[in-house]
Amino acid sequence: MKYEKLDPAAIDTMLAERRGWELGRDGAAISRSFRFRDFSEAFAFMTRCALLAEKIDHHPEWFNVYNRVDIILSTHAVSGLSALDFKMAEAIDRLLPAD
Repeated sequence: MKYEKLDPAAIDTMLAERRGWELGRDGAAISRSFRFRDFSEAFAFMTRCALLAEKIDHHPEWFNVYNRVDIILSTHAVSGLSALDFKMAEAIDRLLPAD
């Protein structure tokens, strides 16, 4: 699949729709930190994310310590952000309980 790198205006528009996600300093990635009650909840969330990643064929960079999961999304094929990153962020957000 061919991906297109998003321009800064498109990134700003798409990022505005994703509450909690932040643009990286270099503008080539978006990230979000998640906190859960304990390690078990964090790991369950990561497992659900992993299944989504396989389905979408877009794999996040992530970091986990106990109840915290940090996720970074970027499209390496374009050395920056593509619509796929925002599709993955939206899918991840849907895994969270509604506030």
